[in-house]
Amino acid sequence: MNKVITDGLVLMPPAFAAGLSNWSRTDGTAGSPTYQGFADAALVPADQDFGGCLEMQKSTATMSLRAMASTPILPGCYLRITARVKAMSGSLPSVRIAAWAGVNATTHLAGVTEVGASVALTAYGRVETIQAIVGTGNRQGVDMVWGLGATLGHFGIDLTGATGGIVRVDDIVIEDITEAFLRNMMNWVDVRDYGAIGNGVADDSAAVEAADADALATGRSVFFSKGTYYLASDVQMDAPVRFEGTVTMPADKRLALTRGYNLNAYAEAFGNEELAFKKAFQALLNFTDHESLDLCGRRIEVTAPIDMQGAVANKVSFMTRRVIRNGQLNVINGPAWSPTVVTSMASYAAASPNLLSNVTNVANVPVGALVQATGVGREVYVTAKNVGAQTVTLSQPLYGAPGTQSYSFTRFKYVLDFSNFQQLDKMILDDLDIQCNGVASGVLLAPAGSTFQMRDCYITAPKDRGITSHGGGCQGMLIDRCQFLSNEGAVIAQNRTSIVMNTNQNDVKIRENRATQFRHFAVLGGNGNLIVGNHWFQGDSQTQGTRLAGIVLAQTNVRTALTGNYCDNSFIEWTNEYEATPNFANQYSFGGLSLVGNQFMAIDVAPWFAWIVVKPYGLGHFIQGLNVSGNVFRVVNGSVDRIEAVDTTFAPLDKGRMRNVTFAGNTFNGVTQACENPTLVEVNQATAATTWNVAQGAVLPFGGWARNVESLTPEGTITGPANERRTDLPYVDVEQGAAKNEVKINWAAAAKGRVQMRLRMDNPL
Repeated sequence: MNKVITDGLVLMPPAFAAGLSNWSRTDGTAGSPTYQGFADAALVPADQDFGGCLEMQKSTATMSLRAMASTPILPGCYLRITARVKAMSGSLPSVRIAAWAGVNATTHLAGVTEVGASVALTAYGRVETIQAIVGTGNRQGVDMVWGLGATLGHFGIDLTGATGGIVRVDDIVIEDITEAFLRNMMNWVDVRDYGAIGNGVADDSAAVEAADADALATGRSVFFSKGTYYLASDVQMDAPVRFEGTVTMPADKRLALTRGYNLNAYAEAFGNEELAFKKAFQALLNFTDHESLDLCGRRIEVTAPIDMQGAVANKVSFMTRRVIRNGQLNVINGPAWSPTVVTSMASYAAASPNLLSNVTNVANVPVGALVQATGVGREVYVTAKNVGAQTVTLSQPLYGAPGTQSYSFTRFKYVLDFSNFQQLDKMILDDLDIQCNGVASGVLLAPAGSTFQMRDCYITAPKDRGITSHGGGCQGMLIDRCQFLSNEGAVIAQNRTSIVMNTNQNDVKIRENRATQFRHFAVLGGNGNLIVGNHWFQGDSQTQGTRLAGIVLAQTNVRTALTGNYCDNSFIEWTNEYEATPNFANQYSFGGLSLVGNQFMAIDVAPWFAWIVVKPYGLGHFIQGLNVSGNVFRVVNGSVDRIEAVDTTFAPLDKGRMRNVTFAGNTFNGVTQACENPTLVEVNQATAATTWNVAQGAVLPFGGWARNVESLTPEGTITGPANERRTDLPYVDVEQGAAKNEVKINWAAAAKGRVQMRLRMDNPL
């Protein structure tokens, strides 16, 4: 770096031949006295060593010579002042470079060094070179360190020591020597100095590795100067790296930047953010210096689905925790996002519940495709295929598929597609904004793996799906504090097609998320789920509009808790659509579900709307474990008949086998008939009779039978026709009436009065 060359900076003071009025006897500032007209200084036109020069007779203890012209001082710029001096006669003085440091043209910068090392003149006629370096930085070799306070200087020399001697001084030279400090200032090595060509064709791998090794050994960084550097091999760089040029390399070769590893570094390296993301992810799974890829808040324009395994190339499974965080993936519309749709004939048999056989055109059936046909439940996907055997493996069994029929396979296109991994564990997406823009779906999981996690992420306007599991990659999945914003907000509820997420495996945690106006929030195929603190709302502007399930539980014995959620204009649907033989035989029936402390809201819904819907896909099923407690149910702009219902499209529930069902402590607003189990019934009999008929079964959930009376307690005195006291113990007959929801209280003799009866629609155990 040389400012005289690069910026045309004027550093040199005028030559002595230009006149002594240009040279001050003191500090060089405007108005200071000059040597013009003084007898102790004169111009010598032809000296044998100097040519034209200045002759001075030392007349004071310290005789100063300063240029009236100021020299600019710039941050990071280092100047060398050189004076050539020789003694001619008389006493031999000492000479030093000296200066006046200025904050500006009139203000002196106090407290800084303004003189260089002193050189004693020891012989007449011998030329001595006196030098000093001035600059803003405190670096080795700098004599006058002025910091950032100085903007200019007046430079020259001081004569010190004995007076009376005569010396001659050559024209003073001021040079920019910043380049002498560059090695320490820049602290880098250029790959070109190690043999890199940078033409995009020659293999620069060895040169880059050599530069890295040297930089690492000397504590410096590596600099890729302008050019295109082709790396034909895997390259790992352990020193810090900076790019002015770019890198190109085969898709299966890795660039591992182990220092300063983040998307910014890879974007500088490859000059394309989408490619940089792939190469950075490739490195993330191939070295252990970092557990996370920081996108540095950058927005990446994504023009096609990102095959995450394809980006890595050398791994089909990975089971060590890795994180992608802090950035935005923005989809750019184009033909690459169009779903692939294939139609094929295939056969199905319940004996092989997760297999389609004799699949025509099987080679074209995409893995990860949604399967649709008669008898196929929601969110059933292609997990794998065997072209030779003409089979397709399904993520879930089919509840009612005929022996042979036509199937539609729709492969959505996902921004982040992990499906080509065989197994992927502990992959975390953190603080990402996936902008699908109504064009793409969000994330497709690997077919196997555990504890995939998304936290504090946005999936905005997915065309079809937010998060899809087409196999077992959702085992133990964690979805925390994410926002899912629909692309179908203007579409009426029943016409929406997009779904936030589905699962096939167990132990999923869905916590503190928010989802707006999708067809479904979650279709859950596994059990052991915790659904806590979420808010999903699915309403539209239709009066008495149709509402769809927010949560679909597609197995019977779910071991699932919904706690503290806000279920808005949607309902909980509990089915067994993932059973190949959905009639009850020897499996567990509907059980293991707790709904505790949730907020249920509905606006402008039809009276038959209900928030809890059980839908058996086969005969003989019943509820054997359900706890609905401490919830709030509220309707705005209308009312509903009940909060719970049985969808009998395929089959009813067996009300004679209900057990362990609790509805307690709930709050009802805008609900015509509240429900409770067990329920406390007050029976008032005004006329003495031996049989009291109690028809209070409407309060029992799901139209349940009056199966058990837990207690029967008289309130006040039970009397006979003449008001005589009755002391006999009554007995009850349950399951009375056509709907079996009535109870008869039987007395030994006619009686009247009031009793409190605790009634159940189930067996408690």
